[in-house]
Amino acid sequence: MENSTEATEFLLVGLTDDPSLQIPLFITFSLVYLFTLLGNLGMVHLILSDPRLHSPMYFFLCNLSLVDIGYSSAVTPQVMAGFLTGEKIIPYNACVTQFFFFVAFITVENFLLASMAYDRYAAVCKPLHYTSTMTPGVCARLAVGSYACGLLNASVHTGDLFRLSFCRSNVVDHFFCDAPPLLALSCSDNYVTEMVIFLVVGFNDLFSVLVILISYLFIFLTILRMRSSEGRQKAFSTCASHLTVVSIFYGTGIFMYLKPSSSHSMGTDKIASVFYTMVVPMLNPVVYSLRNKEVKGAFKKAAGKAKSSIGSIF
Repeated sequence: MENSTEATEFLLVGLTDDPSLQIPLFITFSLVYLFTLLGNLGMVHLILSDPRLHSPMYFFLCNLSLVDIGYSSAVTPQVMAGFLTGEKIIPYNACVTQFFFFVAFITVENFLLASMAYDRYAAVCKPLHYTSTMTPGVCARLAVGSYACGLLNASVHTGDLFRLSFCRSNVVDHFFCDAPPLLALSCSDNYVTEMVIFLVVGFNDLFSVLVILISYLFIFLTILRMRSSEGRQKAFSTCASHLTVVSIFYGTGIFMYLKPSSSHSMGTDKIASVFYTMVVPMLNPVVYSLRNKEVKGAFKKAAGKAKSSIGSIF
């Protein structure tokens, strides 16, 4: 199908046109992005440097942190630059690139969360077979499969969306290049594209959610059969962080994408998108560090080493 796009650039409306809010929002998002980078890079460093964290669960968590950095970086720096310079024009090719990487990283996170649920199922329900079930080869294949699905999904959505003609206007009522506001600009028939988005996103989310729900159904049944309250508490604690992250991620994702375009409100979508693209990547390492004894122990150990090193210098 021929691409008859007439727009060579898009004008992003952003979050607000109020000049008095530009600097405060720039500072706020800068701090959020800084915490996102420091939190996720810190999590990666802890997992790689502490042998106690060299397990399948933390292998997936390490990849999750890298993906959080990726999809936050696909959106946040461009938004910050718009607040600082007032320049909200994004070239067509840059818009395509931003959309591609955002969709790719979001999809990878979707399947990584499902892989982590399966890992928790193996750990709680089949503890004696855990090491033979979650081998390094299995973990590597699950991670590679997640990245492959991300690239494939992004390629499908990007090719399908940007084959449309954007000849009505180049003003995108959003702060980054996302599917709903771009579809609103198209003068082509959007039905097929909307159906592709709905079906593919629905399949990806449904598959991952089913894996997560089935895994946790077996986990809860196993926990209920445990006689020891200490064993039940330990099993719940190993799953609490993952359940919290899953609830936040899928709650905002379903709200954003699994509804018809006629029911989209750009104001509401922008607020949800801020949470989805900027706040969630910052929260993930916080959730895992606050609710996980191994991570807290590794952090205290690393902090103790850093303190000793500084003390020896002075």
